Amino acid sequence: MSFSGPVEDMFGYTVQQFENSEGKWVLIGSPLKGQPAKRTGDVYKCPVGHGPSSECIKLDLPEQTTIPNIHEVKENMTMGTTLVANPDGNGFLACGPQYGYMCGSQQYITGICSNVSSSFKVLNSIAPTVQECQQDMDIVIVLDGSNSIYPWDDITKFLKKFLAQINIGPARVGIVSYGDDVGHVFNLSQFTTTQDLVANAEKIPQRTGHKTMTALGIDTARKEAFTPERGARPGVKKVMVIVTDGESHDNHDLSKVVKACEDDGIERFSIAVLGDYNRQNKSLDQVKHFIDEIELIASEKKEDHFFNVSDEAALINIVDALGSKIFALEATSGNHTSSFEMEMSQSGFSVHTSRAGVMLGAVGAYDWNGTVVMQSGNSFKVPKKNTFHDPLVQKYEGMAGYVGYDVQSAYTQAGVFYIAGAPRFNHTGRVSIYRYDGENITITQHLRGEQIGSYFGSILQTLDVNKDSYTDILLVGAPMFMGPERDEQGQVYVYKISKDGVFEHEMTLRPVNQSCSSRNKNEPCGARFGTAIAAVPDLNLDGFNDVVIGSPLENDHRGAVYIYHGHKNSIREKYVQRIAAGGDGDKMKFFGQSIHGIMDLNDDGIIDVTIGGIGGAALYWSRDVAELHAEMTFDLNKINLQQPTCNIQGRDTVCVNAKVCFTYKIKSEKETSTRTEIRYSLTLDSLRAIARGRFRDTDDRKMQRNAIISHHLCTNHSFYMSEKLDFRDPLMVSLDFGLANEDSGPVLDGDLPTSLNKTIALVDCGNNDKCIADLQLKAEANISRLLIKASQEKFQVSINIKNSGDNAYNTRVILSTTENINYVKVEPKDKDCELNNTRVVCAVGYPFLKTNAVEELQILFEVNLLSVKKDIVINVTVTSDSEEALDKLKDNFVHISIPVKYQVSLKFTAMKHMKEDHIIIKEGEKWPDVFNNTSVIGEEMNVSYTIEKDSELESPPLQLNITFPYKTPAQNFLLYLTRISSTPTIHCQTDLVDPLKIKPSHIHTTKPKTETLSNYLLAEFSDKSLDLIVGAKLQNRDTALFQLSQRDEVREVKVQVSKEARGGIPLWIIILSILIGLLILALVIFALWKAGFFKRKSVEDMKEEMKDE
Repeated sequence: MSFSGPVEDMFGYTVQQFENSEGKWVLIGSPLKGQPAKRTGDVYKCPVGHGPSSECIKLDLPEQTTIPNIHEVKENMTMGTTLVANPDGNGFLACGPQYGYMCGSQQYITGICSNVSSSFKVLNSIAPTVQECQQDMDIVIVLDGSNSIYPWDDITKFLKKFLAQINIGPARVGIVSYGDDVGHVFNLSQFTTTQDLVANAEKIPQRTGHKTMTALGIDTARKEAFTPERGARPGVKKVMVIVTDGESHDNHDLSKVVKACEDDGIERFSIAVLGDYNRQNKSLDQVKHFIDEIELIASEKKEDHFFNVSDEAALINIVDALGSKIFALEATSGNHTSSFEMEMSQSGFSVHTSRAGVMLGAVGAYDWNGTVVMQSGNSFKVPKKNTFHDPLVQKYEGMAGYVGYDVQSAYTQAGVFYIAGAPRFNHTGRVSIYRYDGENITITQHLRGEQIGSYFGSILQTLDVNKDSYTDILLVGAPMFMGPERDEQGQVYVYKISKDGVFEHEMTLRPVNQSCSSRNKNEPCGARFGTAIAAVPDLNLDGFNDVVIGSPLENDHRGAVYIYHGHKNSIREKYVQRIAAGGDGDKMKFFGQSIHGIMDLNDDGIIDVTIGGIGGAALYWSRDVAELHAEMTFDLNKINLQQPTCNIQGRDTVCVNAKVCFTYKIKSEKETSTRTEIRYSLTLDSLRAIARGRFRDTDDRKMQRNAIISHHLCTNHSFYMSEKLDFRDPLMVSLDFGLANEDSGPVLDGDLPTSLNKTIALVDCGNNDKCIADLQLKAEANISRLLIKASQEKFQVSINIKNSGDNAYNTRVILSTTENINYVKVEPKDKDCELNNTRVVCAVGYPFLKTNAVEELQILFEVNLLSVKKDIVINVTVTSDSEEALDKLKDNFVHISIPVKYQVSLKFTAMKHMKEDHIIIKEGEKWPDVFNNTSVIGEEMNVSYTIEKDSELESPPLQLNITFPYKTPAQNFLLYLTRISSTPTIHCQTDLVDPLKIKPSHIHTTKPKTETLSNYLLAEFSDKSLDLIVGAKLQNRDTALFQLSQRDEVREVKVQVSKEARGGIPLWIIILSILIGLLILALVIFALWKAGFFKRKSVEDMKEEMKDE
């Protein structure tokens, strides 16, 4: 049965089942009825039992819901947003949280609820947050009348329009004007009507003056205008409006005057007029300085108390904004007009009725921090402002938290607890649990959301699962919880309630994942699972109450609902039914937006569920619940082929008769007929590929039947055994059963099984049906000890099993090993072995090991380097399902122990770092006589050692011994150790580092001694070169488990030192060369003499002869 209405009216937003003397109804809320001009909303009553769909009747509740003596605003009141039945069953509450009223020009949205009788008449209207509009207020206007204000007519126009909004009587107005001095224009008590005030304000002259004494004007107004003599009233709200166009000449007093106003409780609105600044083209810095000064005058929340306009004519444009700020809280009791209390409370946004009374959620209260209005007797109590949010402790977290978005109560052995959701608290949401004694609220616990924007706490529902009158669980919806694809999947948190009233998280419910795709026409994508949660009395008649959860965005906004059955003191985590696509996504969408189910609407003795969506609602009749129990017995306890019981096709075999009995019962008290049709099937060896038996009726492993049952039914079915059997495991007979027609009539109890498995043992040990085996086990490894060098190290264990007794059924060899080896494989390959951690189980002689049979197998293992132990231990056991005498068990077990050592896996390197690999010392070269720093000793040689271990493998503790040529026999230094550095895990001996402690404050004088090369000469060499070798040896400190490879033990670093001889020619060569030269010269002279060279005439003689001629 379904009901439909306009989608644009949000018909179906809320639903409620209802019954009165006229019949049974479904109440449907339509909060936007009357849109678009007037969204007053309404509630429809829809009769049940008049065909598949019936015409719904509008109740016209907005017209009947009224509060006297106020100016009501029912447009947009959204009646039907909240719909809840009264706890006594007489009538219901329908609320319009957007109901408002006018205070002067200001509209307040306080909300209203209509208490409707069982005959659909409005008994009374509930609006506990509506307050009287009258609020006394003394307003003093401080006007700058200096010469720079121009033209003055614009000021009087501003005054006329502004003062015309003020209702003189509750409010009084005084005016103070200043220039060079200050004067009172009007006293607060001077006028009794708004008309007289406006008429005289138009005539106010400009005070004039060359100075702007703003501080003096404000202080005069504070001291004199707000006095009883000038009409001020004690206890009345004080408001001052300051209008000025320039920086004050007494700005040094301004801060002190503003503080005095604050101390006197005067709320200040300041207006900066920039006309003179713009006319004089003053700089931006000058304008900013002026604006900052006037803003200083305004009360806190500057955005509400400070205005600036471009010139005097623009003042007229801010009159409405200024008036709305000043008169924003005519109905409040606070001193600051910008602080909302209950004026925008929207009480009735959520409603909960219980034995303790009515709870009204008021999400807009206290600047949208929210609160819960509590019923106490015949009146309602509004909690104090900081009841749910302490701004001193939670300065920002609770701002606009929406406390009261949903409300509930819980009855426990520890008393009554009240529950309020605040889905915007700290952006993640919070649920507050508290006690209420009629006057005071005491918070006992907070439940917090885990994801920003999830709206945790927007939906609350308590449930008494086991019907003991105590609340068992609380369900908290977070419908906008983002799923893995960043879509609004939603989820519901289930909290279990202890006897002490402590709420503890038990489980989290989630919907079927909704994948977003291009086929989706509507946004957002997701499910919003948990948008509605309804407690429903015992749908499956198992004695436990149930839960229905709406998921309206599923299936591209068609919607779905999930049904969860109660069990013991909670609900089952897995849903039992998902009703999908109740809407079409067009004329009806968001199926699951609202849910209610507390009545049997079709008189069948079972609770029915009403599910609403936007555009309609549907009734889902609950089907009766039936119990179907089954039993199966056999005429044989064991099957022994040596004792045949029948002949099939000329072959003697064993036949077994299976008796199947059913018991059928209807749970509903009103159900009279219990006759129905059931179906059942029997299967032999359902877990095997090939069955070991067949039914005689079908000559197959499986048979199916339908049967009519009233209360009790038994049937017999015979099966026979196949010719070739294995006896590894018993024969299993499986029975599956259910109702033949699952689409109509009763449904089976989901908590009861619909299948049954029974087994019959198979034996083949003679007439006594007892198999007594005698197993003997031999096992040995192919190694006696092992040096493990790599993970590929393998060895095998040879196993021999012999059976000297009866057939040993399900014979198996079990090898339990230490963790330092891994199973690899079994030989021969036809053997079947299974590995479970460090346990290997191998089947032997499938399906049994015959008498005197022998089986041999080899198990291959490899080492596991991740586990280091000193021994490999393997315990081998042989066993079977057959019996074996106790004195024969001693040879069923073999213990193998193999001692092992591990070769350490590492990389050991040594590197030398020098400017020159070969040091050459020239002959005669001397080192400094004094060392004041190690850097002047000589060429520096850095040697680095790196030991790299496998991080995944265990290593022993290591020791590195480094040797180097330190001193000669004559105590000359060869290599001088200046420093050692290492990683943090290495600890080094440092007593040989810089033994002379050389530094500028501790110098060392060198005194080298001459030695020959054979004595490691350093100061003077007697040969060409010298090799200095630095050696390093790695030692294993855990020789019991580990062993180092020889190639990893020693590393050497060598540096060569050479001497260069002084240059020149030996003396004997020089002398010999001179003597040889002189000899050659003498021979040359002798030859020339022999040739007559020395007998020739001289040049002079030749000249004389030439003259004579």
